[in-house]
Amino acid sequence: MSTLGKKAWWTLPENFHSPLVFYMEEDLEKHIFGQGDKYLHSIEVHSHTLIQLEPWFTATGQTRVIVVGPPRARKWLLSMIRSLGSRDSFCQDQGLEMLRRVRSQPLTNQELHHHQIPCAYHWPSE
Repeated sequence: MSTLGKKAWWTLPENFHSPLVFYMEEDLEKHIFGQGDKYLHSIEVHSHTLIQLEPWFTATGQTRVIVVGPPRARKWLLSMIRSLGSRDSFCQDQGLEMLRRVRSQPLTNQELHHHQIPCAYHWPSE
């Protein structure tokens, strides 16, 4: 069961519609998921999502990221990633706190509902 509802999130087909797909720099991927994706499983379990990381052969070494799961959980993860990739130190600090949280324990409904940080992230051009 998950903290998101009465049924396990992965049993609900709507959590697999419209996956979140984006690209991130390889360095940011390693910062979030660890060397050899050490933290990938704990982030997935704690955020109630499945995350697929696909390295792409580009000049800047980007990784294609695909996230499925409840919409609030996908938004929360995107907010964390944007914060960590921001040039603003306040946003980076918030992103680091979010990263520590999702690596160490499951996210609660309250966190998923109330934690949206509007941080600017300069996505790499393709």
